[in-house]
Amino acid sequence: MLAAAAAGAAIGILLAPEKGSELRRKIKDGIDEVMEDVSELLALGKDEMKNMYKSAQQVEHEMES
Repeated sequence: MLAAAAAGAAIGILLAPEKGSELRRKIKDGIDEVMEDVSELLALGKDEMKNMYKSAQQVEHEMES
């Protein structure tokens, strides 16, 4: 979903008549935003996986008792 949004934004930027330097800056800013969003999602996923692992360990421990 993020990749599609980034692709749409890039196409919109590329079709807009602007100076090359301004266009490159906008593309870079857009890529930076997408990378930041992806990093946040990965961090959330990592935290969720840690929580699931801890829960599984607790269930395992309870089953052994």
